[in-house]
Amino acid sequence: MTPNPEVRKYQIDRLRITIFPERSAMGQAAAAGVADKIRALAARQDAIRMVFAAAPSQNEFLDALIKTEGLPWAKITAFHMDEYIGLDPAAPQRFGQFLRARLFDRVPFGRIHYLNPSTERVAQECERYTALFTAAPIDIICMGIGENGHIAFNDPPVADFNDPRIVKVVDLDPVCRQQQVNDGCFASLNEVPKQAITLTVPALAAGKSLFIIVPGKTKSKAVHDTLLGEIGTHCPASILRNHPDAELYLDADSAAALA
Repeated sequence: MTPNPEVRKYQIDRLRITIFPERSAMGQAAAAGVADKIRALAARQDAIRMVFAAAPSQNEFLDALIKTEGLPWAKITAFHMDEYIGLDPAAPQRFGQFLRARLFDRVPFGRIHYLNPSTERVAQECERYTALFTAAPIDIICMGIGENGHIAFNDPPVADFNDPRIVKVVDLDPVCRQQQVNDGCFASLNEVPKQAITLTVPALAAGKSLFIIVPGKTKSKAVHDTLLGEIGTHCPASILRNHPDAELYLDADSAAALA
C-alpha cells in the first residue's frame, strides 16, 4: 500500500505523533494500532488489561475497533478512567453508560469493571477500584486530552504528577465542565456535575502502552500546549511526552495550532 503523503509523523521527546487529514482516518488508524497491540499481547499472555476513555472524541476510534475482526475480546478485562459523582446511575451522560452503549455491550469482553461512585460511599469506591486496578499491570490505555489539557479528570488545578493515590475525588475545573456542554453531553453548565472520581496521573502513566486519540479544533490549543509547552501540571497531558510507549493520533483540526 502506498503511504498517504497527507499523513505526517513526528516525535517530540518520547511521544510519537501522527497527524491525519481527517477525523475518520485518525480513528481507523488508532483502532488498527490498538488491535495490533492486542494481538501481540494475546500471542504471549492469557489476560489483557485495558482502560478506555468515554468522550465523543473517541467515537471514530471505538466504532472502528469493534468492527475489527478476530480480536480476542474474552481475554480482555476493561476499566474506564473516570465518572461523575451525583448523576443518576441510568443517566446517559454517565461515562459507564457511554462506554456500555459504544463498546462494552457490543463485543464480548472477559470482564468489565465499572466505576460506581455515590455521594455516600465515594471513599469506599476509590478503595474498591484501586484494588481492582492494581491487581495486575495495565497493558493498554486508550485515552484523550481535554480542552484544558486534562487527562482523565486530572484538570490543571488538581493534577499531581507524583500523586500517591490511584483513584481520587476531584472538583471539576469550569473549563472542563464547559467542555461537556461543548461536546453536547449536557444542555447547560448548570447540569454538569461539579465533582468526579478519576484515575490519577501516575495511574495513567503506569499503563504499558498509551494510545491517545485527540480530534477536533476545540482541542488545538491543548495539543499545542501538550507538545510545545513546558512539561507541567498547567497542562497535565504534557507528561505524556515522557512515557516510553505512547502514540498520539491527531486530525488536521486538532493539529492546527502546531503549524
